[in-house]
Amino acid sequence: MAGRTENAFGVYISIPFCRSKCTYCNFASGVYPASQHERYVERLIEDLRGAAEWTARMRVELPQCVDTVYLGGGTPSLLGPQLVTRLFTALREAFDVAPDAEITVECAPGQLADPTLEAMVAAGVSRVSLGVQSFVDREAQSSGRLHNRAIVEDDLRRLRRAGITNLNADLIAGLAGQTFESWEESLAALVESCVPHASVYMLEVDEESRLGRELLAGGARYHAGLVPSDDAIARMYERAIERLDKAGLTQYEISNFSRPGFLAKHNLRYWERRPYLGVGLDASSALCAAESTSTGMRDVLRSKTTDDLAAYLAGRQPVETAWLSPEQQHEEAWFLGLRLNAGVEVASLESEFGREMVGTAMDAVERMAEDRLLHFDGEMVRLTAQGRLLSNEVFQEFLGSAKDRIAAR
Repeated sequence: MAGRTENAFGVYISIPFCRSKCTYCNFASGVYPASQHERYVERLIEDLRGAAEWTARMRVELPQCVDTVYLGGGTPSLLGPQLVTRLFTALREAFDVAPDAEITVECAPGQLADPTLEAMVAAGVSRVSLGVQSFVDREAQSSGRLHNRAIVEDDLRRLRRAGITNLNADLIAGLAGQTFESWEESLAALVESCVPHASVYMLEVDEESRLGRELLAGGARYHAGLVPSDDAIARMYERAIERLDKAGLTQYEISNFSRPGFLAKHNLRYWERRPYLGVGLDASSALCAAESTSTGMRDVLRSKTTDDLAAYLAGRQPVETAWLSPEQQHEEAWFLGLRLNAGVEVASLESEFGREMVGTAMDAVERMAEDRLLHFDGEMVRLTAQGRLLSNEVFQEFLGSAKDRIAAR
């Protein structure tokens, strides 16, 4: 992002409201009274209207046009239709939203009322991501989901009838009680659903989630003892890659699979280090400095809002801002770019960061190529199949001491 200019940016809008909290979730979301929905949307609108003033004060560039919008959470589909309309009206008043912008809303199966769906369509929503996680009813229930397979299939029919055909379904490998047989059942149902995009995540148990706390304490309420082993989860993930590829859903990122023409444009923005603005609870932004440095590079400002709902509603945000040094941007270029199956183009990084800086990373590339975690063909560096399974360990090799490199302004 530092070495390029772009006339478009993305907007991420965090909606933290849930009807129930999943056992594995550690996001800044929760079950809050519906009475807070209206005040929260009012705060979002305040942030959208104030974005131009904030970016000018921070001396960062806000491009002219929005070409991707993503409402995540939480469960954005819990917002009432009037709030959906107000939010998107404010978005278009604040920014120039492209007519063909990809506008995604995350929905929980069974939690999308007809009036809200109608408001979404009227607002120009073009893509929906369904948090299915499992098509096996007992697995969905044990992880805190409130749907079954029939509800998922009905929602897909309703969305298509409404004209939204760009659909994603999430699955998680490693849910409590999951077996290879039940995983095959979920994969088969996913293929049968004919969604053009799928996301498959390997369960990572965070100690701050209910499931993680139970694993540490040895309890049984959330079935922590039934979580598959790491090796089993890895085999499930490998099977998903094989099964989905045969069905025409090609892997293009560690966790994402798509039919031609249906790649997630907003998420690509993150991995390709293109600018985005985040508003709402625990939302992140990455924007270029308004002016180039003496070397011709653009500094990058990362900011993150508070994860405390009361503080956010009171208007106290953002809580963190930091300018990324060239070294940090270089690190990000590696660990974000390597998430993509296309990999990282070495010549492009040398043009942006210089041969000396990239050369230090290439030493790590050579070591990991010997360990068959990375593949370098002379132009592109890519994760191998084994490297994707151990991606966190691979990415760590590209990280320096961020603490010493944050340049304060």
